[in-house]
Amino acid sequence: MYHFFVEPSQIQGKRIVITGGDVNHIKNVLRMKIGEEIAVSNGEDGKEYRCGIEAFSEDEVICGLRFIKEDGVELPSKIALFQGLPKADKMELIVQKAVELGVGEIIPVAAGRSIVKLDEKKAKAKVSRWQGIAEAAAKQSRRGIIPKISEVMSMKEAIAYAGSMDVRLIPYELAEDMTKTKEIISGIRPGESVAVFIGPEGGFEEKEIAAAMERGFLPVTLGRRILRTETAGFTVLAWLMYHLQ
Repeated sequence: MYHFFVEPSQIQGKRIVITGGDVNHIKNVLRMKIGEEIAVSNGEDGKEYRCGIEAFSEDEVICGLRFIKEDGVELPSKIALFQGLPKADKMELIVQKAVELGVGEIIPVAAGRSIVKLDEKKAKAKVSRWQGIAEAAAKQSRRGIIPKISEVMSMKEAIAYAGSMDVRLIPYELAEDMTKTKEIISGIRPGESVAVFIGPEGGFEEKEIAAAMERGFLPVTLGRRILRTETAGFTVLAWLMYHLQ
């Protein structure tokens, strides 16, 4: 079943109005017909609104609500991924897969060892592109929300931003053994917000690790092997998804 996102204001009682680029996609690409059922989410409440197509206009698809699926696919905890800016186009893959794995927000971090340097104009363009990828991934994976891609932050700004979250994790090669990491992960309760910090190629600088730990971040290990920056984030997110579902 095809899945689309609308603004909350577009859900009007039992009438749902789809506008924008999805209209052309539904009419001319998918060639859907009146009576066919689609799933709609408003990107905020995590619910899935099942509706049937009732009419087409030039710039709208009018749908009638059939029922609301309350038990959505969202995790009971908000997970924020603080991703050190990687090289090339790796961030696009990271955004796509992180959304599929249930992340609630992605914060790009210009860490000390980040090779990629973005000025304000380039950063805005990149964030806009990453947000589009997040929306496409949310549709594909039937998410109830579209995870937000925040503006690029410095490490200092990111640490401060994560300060209000209940659990703050930072993979670190000098962390205690896996037993301690398992205890930390298993101790996370549904409903607690979780910040996951992942370094760029080369990892975080020692002073960045120290600054994070001073603010109560918990160092964790991902095993004996050195993982690529994109693999490290997926590993933590998959572990959290398995634990929290």
